[in-house]
Order: sequence, then structure tokens, then C-alpha cells
Amino acid sequence: MGINTSHSGNISLRRGDIIYITRRGSMKGFLTNKDIITIGLKPSIKDSAASTEAIVHRSIYLNTNAKAVIHTHPPIATAFSFRNSEIKPIDLEGSLLLPRVPVLNCLKPTASKELADKLPQMLKKSPSVLVKRHGLFCIGQTLEDAFHYTSLTEHAAKIIYFMRK
Repeated sequence: MGINTSHSGNISLRRGDIIYITRRGSMKGFLTNKDIITIGLKPSIKDSAASTEAIVHRSIYLNTNAKAVIHTHPPIATAFSFRNSEIKPIDLEGSLLLPRVPVLNCLKPTASKELADKLPQMLKKSPSVLVKRHGLFCIGQTLEDAFHYTSLTEHAAKIIYFMRK
């Protein structure tokens, strides 16, 4: 759908104290059972096979009520993050379902303690948060919910982009 490159981003789902997360380097459009790694809410040696963003997913689960997390690199929304502190959808659906997508600025915007500490607080206020120069994190009670916010964010960014031309 043009939201990610073939091997970028990560997906996770929480069930109790277990997190199912995509394997480091997996091809998101063609996932198989071997591409899903099981980790816990506490760090362990098993984390090494999981996505490098496992620290961030874990923190989101520990600090929000999310049951699903999707992290992508949507090109237009990510481009907006370079120069804007938020995206405010101007289309009807976007403005009703996602009135504001904040942009988080971190010194190390990927797989860092700083990102793991700051992002959950922002996700409590918006189910979709852009990380400046990096990409998008969306949460939901299901993967479908999280993906809805993912696609809605990129769609809203596209509409804003086309209206500015």
C-alpha cells in the first residue's frame, strides 16, 4: 500500500504478559510463522531475534491500554514530520476520526530509551504519533484498529499534500 518498504517497520500484539512481535529483518508483506517472535513484558535474551523496536513496543504495552502496535514509515506523513509539529487532517473522515497526529522529536528517534519513555505518553492522547525523521506508531485494541489509524494518517497527509500543490 506504499506505507512501508519491504523490510521496514514492525507489528506486535499483546496477549496477557506475552508480546507477539515481528522478527528483526522480516518481510512485512509476506510474513510466515517463523517471522513472529514471542517475548515477555520484561526484557530477556529472546529479545535479540525480535524487531529492534521491541523496547518501544514493550513500553507502549506497559504504559497504555493498547493491545496492538503497528510501526511504519509512511513516506508523505514522515516527510511532514520534518517541518511540522503535528498533522491536522483536513478531510472529513480524517478530522472526525483522528483530529490531530502529534510529532515527537527525539535525539535518537529509533529503538531508544528516550523514544520508549516519551512515546507512550503521547499515544495516551492520540492513537497515532509520528516520530520526527523516522516514522509512525499507531495503537489499537486489535491489529485492524492500529492499521486503520496507520492508513488514515498517511491518507490525511496525502490529502494535505495534494491540496498544497
